[in-house]
Amino acid sequence: MLFETPTQYAALALVLIAGWLLGLASSSGGKKWKQRYRDEEAAHKAYRAEVAADLKTRDTRLKELEVERDRLVKDRPVVGGTTATGVAAGTATAAAAASSHGHGGGFFGWGRDNLSRIRGIDPDLEQALGQRGIKTYRAIEQLTEADERALEDDLRLRPGTIDHDHWREQAAMLREGRDDDHRGRWG
Repeated sequence: MLFETPTQYAALALVLIAGWLLGLASSSGGKKWKQRYRDEEAAHKAYRAEVAADLKTRDTRLKELEVERDRLVKDRPVVGGTTATGVAAGTATAAAAASSHGHGGGFFGWGRDNLSRIRGIDPDLEQALGQRGIKTYRAIEQLTEADERALEDDLRLRPGTIDHDHWREQAAMLREGRDDDHRGRWG
């Protein structure tokens, strides 16, 4: 038999009690960690709610600004063959590009459009058009078929190039500020 004497039973009881005490002393305190986890989870949930509210506020403000921008774009007068919005928003870059090609033309290059945005017109052709007085999208829109033929002859372009590349249609889109439509159709 394993335990025969009272001393052995006392030793067994002492070992069991020591093991139980050692187990209690080395336990991680489950209640304490569970409470910390719940607190952290609540803090994270509050943070997510705060971020969601901030994003909703930003989205609302962004929509308000877009509506205001669209209203201002619609209300802007036409200036020098292009809308003032085109000059302020998109053509400021065009003016910088135009001045980098050696074009002057007004304060910061205004009074001319970036004709090289029209597919089929490269910077050299844009400069040649400028020398012939065609500096704006409106000027291209107003070309008649006879003007187109004369211009193609003068610039030594293949006959029908202006009509084939839809210069007038592209110029109208760009003048009206429909950049996304233009980019979607002509890249």
